Amino acid sequence: MDIQQALTKLGVADDTLSPAEKTFLDEKGYLPLPGILSDEMRRGLVRRVDELAALEGDKAGSEVHQEAGTTRLSDLVNKDPIFDVCYTHPKVLAAISHVLGGDMKLSSLNFRAALPGHGLQALHCDWGSAVEPGDYYVCNSIWLLDEFTPENGATRVVPGSNRSGQRPQDVLADPSAPHPDEVLLTAPAGTVVIFNSHTWHGGTLNRTDQPRRALHSYFCRRDQKQQLDQRAYIRPETRARLSEAAQTVLDV
Repeated sequence: MDIQQALTKLGVADDTLSPAEKTFLDEKGYLPLPGILSDEMRRGLVRRVDELAALEGDKAGSEVHQEAGTTRLSDLVNKDPIFDVCYTHPKVLAAISHVLGGDMKLSSLNFRAALPGHGLQALHCDWGSAVEPGDYYVCNSIWLLDEFTPENGATRVVPGSNRSGQRPQDVLADPSAPHPDEVLLTAPAGTVVIFNSHTWHGGTLNRTDQPRRALHSYFCRRDQKQQLDQRAYIRPETRARLSEAAQTVLDV
């Protein structure tokens, strides 16, 4: 099964995204999709990531990346079927496919919680070099398990920077400083925000007394190395429960 057949099997059609949504994503480099998660599903995801974080302790996130001031989890494909929605939801897949020209696979599925007093990141892209507008390699989705607010470390983006052909560290004196054009991705819990990972973005400081929790379902082109090698990590019981279409998205 090729990726286009897999996307069709998973419910992705030409009209899954509206023309207005496609245009917004092309021009701004990000797209909020409200109400993707029901409150029941969101609560279930929160319970599971909290359980996994407690279970894994200081090893949490080590399959991919650990970060001071955050709680991270990685390899979530293998850790509960509840996470399957993050790489099989048709609206999300349609948006990722739109950015990557239909040439896509899951790179990694991680969790990140910015802890109180932490979370600030410099503006960055998730690619090691500048790219020509339209020639995109990576695209991310942020699954908001908590409301994103100006106070709790919401991600900031610079709209249209995906079309700049530049990286922030190459042109900004201080990528950690506020950018005059930046927008905070504030939205209710249950929202999924798609963002072209060549769009300049970064976490902001969590100034509350609670963690700000999100899942990151990250995709790349099929000829690129995954952040987590899904074939190397896939467990037999995970493969057995997944459809052929889902396995194709994982490239396993």
